[in-house]
Amino acid sequence: MVMFFFQRTRNRGRGLIALSIAAAFVGIPAYTQDPATVAKTIVVQPVQSTGTPPSSTLSLYFDPLQGTYSNDLVRRALASNGELAAARLEIERARGRLRQAGLRPNPTLDFEQTTGRFTGAPGESEISVGLAVPLELGGKRRKRIELAQAEFQAAEAEVADRERRLTNEVRVLYVEALASLRELGTLEELNVLDLQTTRFVQARVNEGETAPIELNQLRVEVDRLRSRRALVEGRLQASLLRLKSLTGVPPAELLRLREDIATPLLPTPPTSVDAAIDIALRTRPDLRFARLNEEVAEAGLRLARAQGVPDVTPFTKYSYGRSVFDDTPVGVLRDRDKLLTFGVSVGIPVFNRNQGGKVEAAAAISQAQRRREFLEAVVRSEVQSSYARYEAARAAVTIFEQGVIPRSTENIRTIRAAYQIGAFSITDLLVEQRRLVDAQREFTEALAERYRALADLQGAIGVPINQQ
Repeated sequence: MVMFFFQRTRNRGRGLIALSIAAAFVGIPAYTQDPATVAKTIVVQPVQSTGTPPSSTLSLYFDPLQGTYSNDLVRRALASNGELAAARLEIERARGRLRQAGLRPNPTLDFEQTTGRFTGAPGESEISVGLAVPLELGGKRRKRIELAQAEFQAAEAEVADRERRLTNEVRVLYVEALASLRELGTLEELNVLDLQTTRFVQARVNEGETAPIELNQLRVEVDRLRSRRALVEGRLQASLLRLKSLTGVPPAELLRLREDIATPLLPTPPTSVDAAIDIALRTRPDLRFARLNEEVAEAGLRLARAQGVPDVTPFTKYSYGRSVFDDTPVGVLRDRDKLLTFGVSVGIPVFNRNQGGKVEAAAAISQAQRRREFLEAVVRSEVQSSYARYEAARAAVTIFEQGVIPRSTENIRTIRAAYQIGAFSITDLLVEQRRLVDAQREFTEALAERYRALADLQGAIGVPINQQ
């Protein structure tokens, strides 16, 4: 688009100032040639609506070459997050319980010595050694192993679900930081333009062609944007600090972002919500954890029934006895006895047949089934909600990219240029600029919602990070 304009003025220097500042607004260099000649060469450059402009401030938070991707932070969080590391120890505990479940009961060794030294029969003594080996009946050991194995798998699924939730949390914080970064860039762009406009209006006020109220109105707008910029930068810093805390990055380490919020580096969602639900029902780790809890409850019931069967303990005992009889008619007699005894000890299940344990285990099965059914409904709802949010946000972004932002940018560019030749007042310029600020903020919200909805959809589907 080519714009032709110049201002007729009695002051040639003032006309040059007006045209020079207007040229800065539309993105071309200022000239000191004749105003009519310069006006014919003005070409309005399009303003990028999604890029992040370079600045000394933004370089503290954004680096397109050496910054950090969201997936890099996710991997770092999975490797360094302290809470997740503590949760992984539950797997080791479950592995220990599994090993313990397969061990057999220990045999018992009995030793007994009898003496008659304190009863007036010093010659009487007996020594016996016995060995007992408990035997578990009813398949207790096998059922105990099955229960421990199910608990071990459930512990792994629970940790996988924690990893899924941590992944989604990191991505949501990342997109919040990207949204703040984009809004910060937009405000810095407008601040630069407003400062240029302020210098131009100041020149007009000094020459007596503009009322001071216009300069004051413009300065109010500059201060308002500076205040908003401070709030946005604080929000960006807070998001980065929370990211560092989740990912194990030291607070003093510099963390720069690398992605563009307009092009999220996330897997493409399934083609339909039904396909997404089907994937989620097969891959969600929390749903797998719920199903494994059912298996744990069923294994617990089998073990409870087996524990109602009494155990058998075979035993054997070797005894060696010595007796001395010193008041016999034939004198002192000595006798030695060696005995080998075998026996079996069996519990009698008269009172305790583990009735309460069986009732509790049966109730645990029903409880696990209810939780699994409820979670399946929750998974369907989460996938449908995230999918609908993603589709709506994608449509909103398209409308902003194709209509709102280009037209708003064109409007503010035209009004700025026209203001230089006196066609509009400063109020018209500020009103249109605020519309652009609002449009850019809403566009940022739409981009952030699309990114966030896509991240939530990936979390709702439950695909591991190493498969994305």
